[in-house]
Amino acid sequence: MSSQIIPVEPFDYVVFGGSGDLAERKLLPALYHRDRDGQLPLESRIIGASRTQITDEDYRAFARQALTDHVGAAALEDEAVERFLGRLHYRDVDARSDHGWNELRGLLDDGGQDRIRAFYLAVSPAIFGDIATRISEMGLANSKTRLVVEKPVGRDLASANDLNDVLGRHFREDQIFRIDHYLGKETVQNLMALRFANALYEPIWNSTHIDHVQITVAESVGLEGRVTYYDKAGALRDMVQNHILQLLCLVALEPPSSMTADALRDEKLKVLRALEPITAGNVEQTTVRGQYRAGASSGGAVKGYVDDLEGSSDTETFVAIKAEIGNWRWAGVPFYLRTGKRLTQRMSEIVVTFRSIPHSIFDASAGAVAQNQLVIRLQPDEGIRQWLMIKDPGPGGMRLRHVPLDMTFASSFRTRNPDAYERLLMDVIRGNQTLFMRRDEVEAAWRWVDPILKAWEERAVKPQGYTSGTWGPSGSIALIERDGRTWHEPE
Repeated sequence: MSSQIIPVEPFDYVVFGGSGDLAERKLLPALYHRDRDGQLPLESRIIGASRTQITDEDYRAFARQALTDHVGAAALEDEAVERFLGRLHYRDVDARSDHGWNELRGLLDDGGQDRIRAFYLAVSPAIFGDIATRISEMGLANSKTRLVVEKPVGRDLASANDLNDVLGRHFREDQIFRIDHYLGKETVQNLMALRFANALYEPIWNSTHIDHVQITVAESVGLEGRVTYYDKAGALRDMVQNHILQLLCLVALEPPSSMTADALRDEKLKVLRALEPITAGNVEQTTVRGQYRAGASSGGAVKGYVDDLEGSSDTETFVAIKAEIGNWRWAGVPFYLRTGKRLTQRMSEIVVTFRSIPHSIFDASAGAVAQNQLVIRLQPDEGIRQWLMIKDPGPGGMRLRHVPLDMTFASSFRTRNPDAYERLLMDVIRGNQTLFMRRDEVEAAWRWVDPILKAWEERAVKPQGYTSGTWGPSGSIALIERDGRTWHEPE
């Protein structure tokens, strides 16, 4: 089974930070795959922009190496690579001065005034506003301009408002694409199909039938060159405020009237606004902060956070939260959220655990009856498993087994699973904002997160140490076991 390729209009994609890590690892490989599959019109161009002073040929050499390092050898077809490299251009531009902007405008004008122009800000959030202002004031924007903003959008509600105000002075809301790559993952899209394209789940998708939900986003790596940013952010700002809350919204939202962007985002906003507040009065009962210590990973011994940082710090590298949603559908259903660095393995998943059967008719010899679970794996092996109780085949009486109905996409569809950025980069060109965050969503998420940060400060909640290569501090285990539940252990 092959995926359908939907053509897009001709475009110019300008990547600020075009010689940086995100462009190298994700953006250029994603655009190459779209070009290889025949989705990019012949006249479309990709323009790298940054302060680094290099030529077009230098940039093409950089991109060639990026493809070699981050695209599987089987996908590197000589003709496709050369076609893709031929689309690339480069201009050195300074976000905070006039240097390079006239040259960039001249290159864009060569492509025509009415072509789609997408500006991707793969740079430090500190200069988002500067670049947006320059794009507007230097005359680079046209009626088909899109502006793509990477996370984080602010570091609290006040700074998010300030940044959104700057962006809003120069671009309409329908031109601003606040990207969260988790929303582009195939399994996240399948969560919507699972809920709303089947009659099976929606009637039982509520507090009457669901016991609790777990969302885990685990990383096995440490700082990996993000020292300056990460120590000012921490796990709550870096992962919970955006990625994890977006996943929570997709699990918990009411059925939208359609799959249009605003219909879906209206329902996500309602979930964010219904989250029960976490304040100084309950922060120690509902949250756990952690920081990794020296330990071991699959690559051998690793240093602790403060050793990686080369200094002291109370920044959390792990956070677990018991969240609750105050509405009719989810009243009394806890959502257990956890994320951290230097954990046992890299893994992201959503586990929906259904309530126990009210009465077992089987005797003890049949074995225990486990709760049904729906396990939605986002990475590394995307897929969905529905865990059910069945009879163990064979003679000898009734023996029950807990087994999964497995739909792993790579094996089920026998096709390459596109990276999330491939879908999102093309959705920008299409002008489809369904998988991007609206301003009021971002601000609603900060309204819930800000009081947690304030409560940690007021209560002097320090991070608990945990050994690298484990699943986090003991406090996170206690958080869920106080309710008679346990964290789902990946296989």
